[in-house]
Amino acid sequence: MTYSGIWPVAPTPFHPDGTLDLEGMKRVLDCLIDQGADGICILANFSEQFLISDAEREVLARLSVEHIAGRVPVIVTISHYATQIAVERAQFAKDLGADIVMMMPPYHGALLKGTPEQSFEQFAAVGEVGIPIMVQDAPLSGVDLPVPLLVRMAKEIEAVKLFKIECPRAANKIRTLIEKGGDAIEAPFDGEEAITLLADLDAGATGSMTSGMIVDQIKPVITKYHSGDLDGATAAYGRVAMAINHENRQCGWQSCKAAMVEGGVITSDFCRHPIPPLHPAIRARLLDLITPLNPLVLRWGK
Repeated sequence: MTYSGIWPVAPTPFHPDGTLDLEGMKRVLDCLIDQGADGICILANFSEQFLISDAEREVLARLSVEHIAGRVPVIVTISHYATQIAVERAQFAKDLGADIVMMMPPYHGALLKGTPEQSFEQFAAVGEVGIPIMVQDAPLSGVDLPVPLLVRMAKEIEAVKLFKIECPRAANKIRTLIEKGGDAIEAPFDGEEAITLLADLDAGATGSMTSGMIVDQIKPVITKYHSGDLDGATAAYGRVAMAINHENRQCGWQSCKAAMVEGGVITSDFCRHPIPPLHPAIRARLLDLITPLNPLVLRWGK
């Protein structure tokens, strides 16, 4: 499998009463595929995984893998502080037919954080399941994953093949990771809604895990860059940069849901308490920024 391109995170739609919108979930997945997604990640932070019960995780994972039905690879997020539970989640994802699992290092709240050795041990345990692993290096965990630790994982844990680097100054870390890890670093990706995408591509990123909002508008940045058209990639990025900045700094995952409601993909952008709704002015500015781009998400359900 080639790990490159744009692999968006699928949002989780809810009905206004807070229950899962399963038909909406299918439409989300179809919309992402129609936007040109090269892979799809579910149950990630931008899927509101911290607001979803364990039983709902299983329902969403099964529905997603079955509905995508091999059209694109599926990444299932399995992060948990308990190694045993992370292993069980990985096995469940593998049994469903998922292609990859993604996980942050062990953490729970501000004070329970895995040491470098504990983090290595957890990834090694999940590696025994025998499904490729994407290491998520995200500020949300609060756990430092220095390059030597990531290189050790890549070289000593066969399943560790992909890296989602979304820490501050991600490009520097991606560049160093590739320099130190060599061929063991099969797929360095960035995240953070692609807010540092050009610099990360310069550093050697093979792909990006964005939100599902404007996948079709961000994808040309990656395809043009990898084809050697750097001027075209720069122009394509300049076209979407303001929208990405607004999403990253003002909206978070709610941007994608707002756009999908506007385009008739889903019927509600409800987020479970304690997440407040987007401020109307923030939402309006988002739509003002993405509408001129004419993204498929605003036309898909109409």
